[in-house]
Amino acid sequence: MLTTDALTSYNKVASEKLFEEALDFIPGGVTANIKHFAPYPIFMKEAHGSKLIDEDNQSYIDYSLCYGALITGHGHERIMKKTEEQLRNSGTMIFGTPHFLEIEMAKRITKLYKGIEQVRFTNSGTEAVLLAIRLAVAHTKKKMVAKFEGHYHGGLNQMLASINPSKKDAGDKNHPNVVFESNGIPDDERENTIVLPFNNLDATEAILREHADHLAAVILEPVQGGFIPADKSFLHGLKKLTDELNIVLIFDEVKTGFRVALGGAQSVYDIKPDLTTLGKVLGGGLPVGAVGGRKDIMMLSAASKESDVFSVGGKSNDTTGTVFHSGTYNGHPLIMAIGLETLDVLEENDQMVTLFSQTMLLRNELEKMYTSYNIKMQTIGMGSIFNIIFTDEPINSYRDMWKADIQLRQEIDTELLSLGVYLKPLNRYSMSTVHSLEDIEFTVSAHEKALKIVLNRHTIDKKYA
Repeated sequence: MLTTDALTSYNKVASEKLFEEALDFIPGGVTANIKHFAPYPIFMKEAHGSKLIDEDNQSYIDYSLCYGALITGHGHERIMKKTEEQLRNSGTMIFGTPHFLEIEMAKRITKLYKGIEQVRFTNSGTEAVLLAIRLAVAHTKKKMVAKFEGHYHGGLNQMLASINPSKKDAGDKNHPNVVFESNGIPDDERENTIVLPFNNLDATEAILREHADHLAAVILEPVQGGFIPADKSFLHGLKKLTDELNIVLIFDEVKTGFRVALGGAQSVYDIKPDLTTLGKVLGGGLPVGAVGGRKDIMMLSAASKESDVFSVGGKSNDTTGTVFHSGTYNGHPLIMAIGLETLDVLEENDQMVTLFSQTMLLRNELEKMYTSYNIKMQTIGMGSIFNIIFTDEPINSYRDMWKADIQLRQEIDTELLSLGVYLKPLNRYSMSTVHSLEDIEFTVSAHEKALKIVLNRHTIDKKYA
């Protein structure tokens, strides 16, 4: 292992200055915690195709792509054209009423996703998870929810548990502790969350059977973090088990939707979850979320005049048959328009085949380069998303990541920011349809340069020799 945890600080004069200013007006200097990294986040001012340009005018090949949302890259010609066309033809930003594009998008999703018969739109993945859990509780008349260790489902109180627990806190691998990772969460929500071990069907079954009478739902990322795939037998066994125990199975495909396949991970695994949450790619770069699933469950959210909480003098107290769901910007016409255009782009001219091929090329070239330096490294992922893991040990769950050399990864990622490759340190890689062979060649070369810098800076033990 590296003998020091010191990191090289990149020199971004404008970003450092802007961050210092932001600290006076924005808590922590960022408007979303995920945007922060040490010593300070880099402020961007422009983007085109696969490139970002920061406030110091440095260009980067972008592998964050707004955490996977921009599958067609920045400012795709057709997406920009559709944006202008929609605004011009509609004459407004938003109607505040139903419109045709909502129907078109719902039809498109139900065609692509095996487990979706009806759809409701939200403004984020977090909102989608909130609605999915509310529907599951209403459907089962039970109140507890189970999630998997290492899985992230947005900022919902009940879901901020055991995303990144320490070895000290995590507990037994077959019966993980519930470790909440935010202040301000009420005790009753803490008490209604259970944590499960991913890719471990026997241990998961034991926990689910123990709590079956109180469990409304099991939610999971079918590809944990967007890069650790579930074992197929595990997912099919989980589906069989939740069906038996009357527990709603929710696939959170906010990351994997349209990225591992147009029909999401559920099409890859040939499985129909009861509910699915979507987001990111679906909005073409604008905020969006969606919940879809079985018609009998989705119809619980159907509006009716008898239970309209906004109707003065109505029977708003009669909510026994309706799951409340609303939002001023749900199904925003501009977002639906460019989301549909994004799907059109992805469905044409073997775009997905080429995208997956380019992704595998980058993965293979990176593995080949690190192997040439006798560095234990692997890439793991699915479709157009993957991660770099510095270990040759199998990675099947969150706890397996403890085997990886995180410090080496952190140092290389930090150097890459100075060399023109953008990714929040330790995050997954997302590819786009506009990443070129030249981008891939540049990226592999930058990794080699970063590795040499890191190795030369430290006293290395024999495993790096």
